[in-house]
Parts: sequence; C-alpha cells; structure tokens
Amino acid sequence: MKVLIVGGGGREHALAWKLQQSPQVDEIFCAPGNAGTAQLGENVPLQPDDIRGLLQFAKENRIGLTVVGPDDPLAAGLVDEFMGEGMRVFGPCKSAARLESSKIFAKQLMRCAGIPTAIAGVFDDSRKACRFVEKLHYPVVIKADGLAAGKGVVIAPDAESAREAICDMIDRRRFGESGARVLVEEYLHGWECSLHALVDGTHFQMLGTACDHKRLNDGNEGPNTGGMGAFSPAVEWDTQLEKQWCEDIMQSLLRCLQDEKIHFSGLLFPGLMVRHGVARVLEFNCRFGDPETQAILPRLKGDLLSMLEATIDGRVDEARIELDQRLAVTVVMASAGYPGKVEAGKKISGLDDCARMENVHLFHAGTRRNNGDVVTNGGRVLAVTALGETLAAARDLAYAGVAKIDFEGCHYRRDIALAALSPNVGATDVASRS
Repeated sequence: MKVLIVGGGGREHALAWKLQQSPQVDEIFCAPGNAGTAQLGENVPLQPDDIRGLLQFAKENRIGLTVVGPDDPLAAGLVDEFMGEGMRVFGPCKSAARLESSKIFAKQLMRCAGIPTAIAGVFDDSRKACRFVEKLHYPVVIKADGLAAGKGVVIAPDAESAREAICDMIDRRRFGESGARVLVEEYLHGWECSLHALVDGTHFQMLGTACDHKRLNDGNEGPNTGGMGAFSPAVEWDTQLEKQWCEDIMQSLLRCLQDEKIHFSGLLFPGLMVRHGVARVLEFNCRFGDPETQAILPRLKGDLLSMLEATIDGRVDEARIELDQRLAVTVVMASAGYPGKVEAGKKISGLDDCARMENVHLFHAGTRRNNGDVVTNGGRVLAVTALGETLAAARDLAYAGVAKIDFEGCHYRRDIALAALSPNVGATDVASRS
C-alpha cells in the first residue's frame, strides 16, 4: 500500500517512522515533509491547505491511505473532499473537526453532554468580556475561538492583562477571524494530561497518555507554544481516572455527537486537567498531538496501519493496542525567537551522533536540506525522544541526545518531566492551554 501523510512537522515524521514499520506499507509520501521524512519516503511539494492538489496527487499515485497530521486541513474539509472521491483517509470530517476548530462549539457540546469542564463565557464584544472577567478569580484564561497554531490562549494574571488580551483578540484581530469570538474561562489548577484515543464513531480505544509542556521556558514561564516537550505515560494516571475518562467524558461525548448526527472517526485527543483525582476537560483536539505523538509512538507495539484501518472501517474495538512498559521523554529543540518570528537556514550539526544512540529516536520538524546540509526551517526544529526503565533514566538519555545536536540560536527547556519526578507532582500547577 502507498501511504500519504499530510504535514511537515515532528508529528508527521513520527507517523511516517511508525507506519514504515508496517509490512503492508510499500511507499510513503509526505506533503510537504521535512529532512527527516525524506529519509523514509518521498517528500511532495504540496502544502496541507492545498486540498485539491493533495487529492489530485492521491488519485494519480493510487494512494491507499491518507493520514492527516495538522488541524487546519481537517477544519477545511480535507476528509470530506477525499471521501467524496472514494479515497480512504484517516481523520474526522469537517463537522466533527469543529470540536477543535471552534472552542465555543466544543464548550457548548460539553455543557450539553454534562462533561466536566471549566466555567466560561462566550463573547464577541470586548466590553462584555471584560465585565465577565470581574466575576472570576485571577488568573483567568482567554481563548480565541478558532485555530491559532496552539498559541490562541492567554493566561492573564490580573485585570489589566486580561483586558489587553481580550481587546487584542476581539478588537485588534490578532488571530484574524479565529479571535473574533473568545472564551473567557476560569483557570484550572492541577496537572495536565493528554489522552490519545482511536474513535470510529461508536467505539473507542486508548492509544496512550502523555503530559505536554506548553510554555516556552523552564518553570512553565513565558508564552504558550505548540509544545516544548512531553513524556509518556502520564505518571499519575490510574484506573479511577481512566474510568472517569471512559464514562463521564468519552461515552458522554459520543452520545452527544450521535444525537447531533455528527460522525467522528479518527484520533480524538482530549486535554485534561486533573486535581484531587478528578479530571476536567480543557479542550478537544481532533488529530495526533505534537509533541505527544513523538512520545507515544515509540512506545506503541504492533502495526499502526492496521489500527488506523480498523478505525476507518468501524472496527476499532477489534484493534489490539499494546504499549512498551518503558517510559518516554521527548525534548523539543526550537529556533531563537520561537513562538514568534524565527530566522531559518541555520546549519544543524550532530544529527548522526544523536541518531546512533541506543533507545533514542530523533524526529525532524522544521528542517530541510540545503546543499547537502540539514538546516533549520521553522520554529520547532527537532524532537529527541528517549526510552528508559524509569522516567529519570529516559529523561537523562533524552538530554544526552539533545547535547549532541547544535545550531545557532538553539533553545530548549531543561525541565521536561522534571516536576513528575517530585513526590508532589499532583500539586503542581500547569497552565490551561490552547
């Protein structure tokens, strides 16, 4: 089978790496891919938002399965277009992808389904939003309704910063129409957990758990990013939380979606905030997480392609999912200036030294080849994942891999998974995220 992976980040490299291991896969194409995916298959010069171009390529090259990485093409209806032409594609249709593309839609659905979540107000008027803020305790969370590359959330510590964030989104249109409406939410305290589940519309199966690190700097300081690192599994996840996730969140959500005549097929990735053994939903994502995928897939045993096919065919309950009992830690290496403007074209050294390390997996994100060299080509450049018998061992090995790589302006957090090694991890505050 020929497989097309849409996207060009670390998540897509991890997907290509895992899918290549399937005995059913003959060729892999990535659009647009990066320097890492080019080592596994063929990069295609098509952007994820070029739906017609991607569809034409898939038809002409007899692609057996297309796997969609980023959220934007899902929100734009890529799956609907492919299915309309009889092409097999993994990911939710446009109406189901609204769970991620509209935070307001997701919040309303959660209220309807009785899913535990943060108290929130919906506004398109900055003055009304600011008045609502006065009813909440600081900090408060301001979220743009639409997609904003994982950066459409502000945690405001006081009234002045809350007003600035609200006006920046609604009045000054910092995120365009994505911020024309906002959610103003209470700040949830606790520890954050990301769950990946395969969903076929009726059934679901857990693929894995992870904890992401959204803030740019150590100690959860600085602006929100797409994610600066992760570890898997979530160390405090237990059977009681899994029961709550199954019954109070997933089953309730699927019933509500069915009532709304919305068929969700694909990867559902709820972000949870857990405190005192109770989980509340921060948000829903409708695709593999980044960098959570880079932490989960190295632990996944078996044939990922068969799991994706079972999901598409409505047989996800028959899929056999088994995880390596070792723990994984992923550290993201980013360009100077990220998550703002970055300068590309910086030569990267040490990649081969890192890739040769045992129990270390190197995933490319913002990279490309230039005259034989691998150079930076984006904000998040690389993700180094290591497996270990303990979280501490995996963490030490991941940072040993990071130490072998260098490029001008390289930035990474030095505290990925560090808080989880503390006996008081459950009391650690983690910021609500976008």
